[in-house]
Amino acid sequence: MKLHEYQAKQLLARAGIPIPEGRVATTPEEAEAAARAVGGRVAVKAQVHVGGRGKAGGIKLAGSANEAREAAGAILHMQIKGLRVRRVYVERAASVAKELYLGITLDRDRRRPVVMLSTVGGMDIEEVAASSPEKIARGWPDPLFGLLPFQARALCFDAGVPAEQRSAVADALGRLYGVYARSDAMLVEINPLFIQTDGSILAGDAKLDVDDNALFRQPELREWKEVSPDEEVEERARALGFSYVQLDGDVGIIGNGAGLVMGTLDAVRNAGGRAANFLDVGGGAKESVVKAALEIVLANAKVKSVLINIFGGITRGDEVAKGILSVIARHPPAVPLVIRLSGTEAEAGRRLLEGAPLVSRATMDEAASEAVRLAATGAEP
Repeated sequence: MKLHEYQAKQLLARAGIPIPEGRVATTPEEAEAAARAVGGRVAVKAQVHVGGRGKAGGIKLAGSANEAREAAGAILHMQIKGLRVRRVYVERAASVAKELYLGITLDRDRRRPVVMLSTVGGMDIEEVAASSPEKIARGWPDPLFGLLPFQARALCFDAGVPAEQRSAVADALGRLYGVYARSDAMLVEINPLFIQTDGSILAGDAKLDVDDNALFRQPELREWKEVSPDEEVEERARALGFSYVQLDGDVGIIGNGAGLVMGTLDAVRNAGGRAANFLDVGGGAKESVVKAALEIVLANAKVKSVLINIFGGITRGDEVAKGILSVIARHPPAVPLVIRLSGTEAEAGRRLLEGAPLVSRATMDEAASEAVRLAATGAEP
């Protein structure tokens, strides 16, 4: 479960982490009133459950209440990564001297939280993590004791935090770890953490993802759960036990196994296309599963072809093929289907698919290339 920035900042404020004054608005007029109440220069920020808002034009600075109204008018109802903006957060703009990054998530390899701190915060922190990982200091506190003060100070030294701000940043790290633990969070971030011109620190943004399995003991956060119309498909997929993430491309992807689906996304990209989604149906791929998965993928109007990539283990390839044929007979898809079967009884499955209104390919790369071609040309299979 993802929280909006304004909700996450409420938790930060309760923990004693400084945040700018701000108000939520759902119309340009409410944004104008919010800017007047906050006073001075403000930032108008889209509230959606995705990152990259700044690069998408979802964050604008305004020097007056009238400018805040205009900014809100431009941001409200725009789409960011497929999600429509239905509210904005109007907060007092900071006087920024430097931007830091603070984050805590679960390190599954070490089976404990990892705390991250960098003096290179802001919109490009993902690029920093990929190209210059040494610029991010990391620590792995014992879950039993939490992040101890000396560990927080050590991270500040490792990251190169200016001496004047080390105590404040170390304190913020400790408080952020408390939010992470108390909220049963999977991820909590402050990006950026502003160092202002007067030397004080301020949380410029906040991101918090809560473990769905822990919501039974988080009644307040459970009440904050919001599923927008744009997220209903993802919620439905989760209810069926699928792992689903909507992306920006036009080639729908269905596979059984997270690694296989990730490899399929790479194959589509290598073929010059872009995946419309990540959908892992898990261990099974029988008729009911294929039908539900196709309905979910085809609910995205951007999808122009669908690539079904199944590896038969316990589930046999011929059984998968029968399921696919049954679905096609009862619910003919409106876009071309490309099927790749591998593993147990894959050859028998491919023989069953011969003559059906679909394309069958023996390898993942061949199937990806065909799916990309069909999506680009709109041709019939």
